[in-house]
Amino acid sequence: MRRSLVTAAALLALAGSLGAGPGGADVPPLPDRLADTGGGSQLITAEAPDTGSTTGTVTWWERRGGRWAEAGSAPARFGANGLAEGATREQGTSTTPTGLYDLPYAFGIEDAPAGTTYPYREVTEDSWWCQDNASRAYNRWVEPRPAHCRAAEAEHLVSYGTQYARALVIDFNYDRPVRGRGAGIFLHVNGRGATAGCVSVPADAMAEILAWADPAREPHIAVGTSSGPTAITRY
Repeated sequence: MRRSLVTAAALLALAGSLGAGPGGADVPPLPDRLADTGGGSQLITAEAPDTGSTTGTVTWWERRGGRWAEAGSAPARFGANGLAEGATREQGTSTTPTGLYDLPYAFGIEDAPAGTTYPYREVTEDSWWCQDNASRAYNRWVEPRPAHCRAAEAEHLVSYGTQYARALVIDFNYDRPVRGRGAGIFLHVNGRGATAGCVSVPADAMAEILAWADPAREPHIAVGTSSGPTAITRY
């Protein structure tokens, strides 16, 4: 009996040590383990187990009393071919680019959720996202679509009634677009399955994120894997 009690105590101690950081301290929240959070007081993390994953977790965080605290979390979906390093990612690969990105503005076919303060652009029949590498409007919202942006190389936003009901633009390859790197990467509502390279969450989570996000607090999004060269903690 004594040996059983000792064994049980040892197992409990081991379990406790696995949940603790160096020196027995609790593991710091994910934002504290990132190389950079963008300098704001709000942050969204989109973490997948590895680069081959099409699912993971989106969590939104905020600074409270000088510390990062979780404000919400939801299951996430990633590209049909997993994730790829954002700096070298190629267009048309159906991979979600990893990295730390700004969130310029939101948009949607539906009205912005109550309480939204983020810049929110309404999708109309004339709203397109240009993905044409030959166009001077590459990786830009165009309304109406100009002749130099071919319809076959652009997304007619209103056609994606489920996914683009509500969305946030991810500043991947947006500020100074590199041709062939990729265009139209968003945080949006789930479709039927994995994405073409975006990050998606359930509709109620997307609404919650938009009502929570405060442009004055400069939110960013960090996308990455749990470990390896594309580990979210590297960004």
